[in-house]
Amino acid sequence: MKIHEYQAKRILSDYGIPVPAGTPCRSVEECVTAARELGGNRWVVKAQVHAGGRGKAGGVKLASSLDDVKQHAGSIHGMRLVSKQTGPEGRIVRQLLVESGIDIDKEFYLGLLIDRSRQQVALLASTEGGTEIEEVAASTPERIFTVYADAESGFNQDDLTELAARLGFEGDINTAAVSLFNTLLKIFVEKDASLVEINPLVLTKQSALLALDAKLSFDDNALFRHEDIRTLNDPDEQDADEIEATRHDLSYISLDGNIGCMVNGAGLAMATMDIIKLYGSEPANFLDVGGGASTEKVTNAFRLMLKHPNVRAILVNIFGGIMRCDIIAEGLITAAKEIHLDIPLIVRLEGTNAEQGKQLLEESDLSIISAGDMADAARKAVEAAGGAA
Repeated sequence: MKIHEYQAKRILSDYGIPVPAGTPCRSVEECVTAARELGGNRWVVKAQVHAGGRGKAGGVKLASSLDDVKQHAGSIHGMRLVSKQTGPEGRIVRQLLVESGIDIDKEFYLGLLIDRSRQQVALLASTEGGTEIEEVAASTPERIFTVYADAESGFNQDDLTELAARLGFEGDINTAAVSLFNTLLKIFVEKDASLVEINPLVLTKQSALLALDAKLSFDDNALFRHEDIRTLNDPDEQDADEIEATRHDLSYISLDGNIGCMVNGAGLAMATMDIIKLYGSEPANFLDVGGGASTEKVTNAFRLMLKHPNVRAILVNIFGGIMRCDIIAEGLITAAKEIHLDIPLIVRLEGTNAEQGKQLLEESDLSIISAGDMADAARKAVEAAGGAA
């Protein structure tokens, strides 16, 4: 789960990390009022969407008067912001953040995430702040420094002191940086985060460290422990179909292909998508029905897939372990009849009661295409959808 920049900064501030004074706004008038109340003679007006690259996309503007604030807020509010991270469809800007201007001396990058190969939390730092870390990794990877945290004892403090020195911090600033690194790890662990990023972290001309921008993402599977985080969710920033899928306990992501996929288990779902591509077509979605697929859940899954305008066939790939294939077959038949499915349905069943399930499909009065294995299922789905893309 992602949250907005202003929400991320509130969390950082709650943990004692300095952030600019700012106010979230939902209208141009609120932005002008916020700037007036913040005082001073310089402000920043920022689009609040769940994507990076906002500055390059015209979503971050500097203002030196209240008229500037009004003009910039008017140009940003309601715009369709398109960046590398939004995709070509972009995101509509519904919220803004007005902040006081900061006297910046230097900019840095900080980010915490899980390094799955080491099963540790990795702290990435760079002197190239304000730049997308992917660009830094591609052009100047030697400027990215990494320190790892032990699951029980956290960071080695000598490693952090050395990291701060490599970023150019000395004396009291080095000490402050080490404290900030430790605080970021505390946030990461206590909030079950999947990403904690400050980009840029700035050293002000007053010799203070400050989080000028922040991005936090959280592990969806741990949100039951964090009602305070759950309440920060912004439905406007989510795909409507994905929100509907969540209500039905389905894991769904829309894609660009023409073959709908319904699978039980994320690993099998990924393999199914891969084999569709191998045989020359493209999946229209990722859809994992999980460990239980009731008739209601299958029906809702079909309805989600059929919303996709490009779907020409549906491939159901089920491995029955605890979930019996005959029960799945009954659910498929009932759901297909209920929604009057009128595109080819290819079904591959394997596992518990697979033969009974296949027999039920054959005896139904539906034109269901049975497949013997994954390769057979992919070939038949691609053919039914009109051939290779």
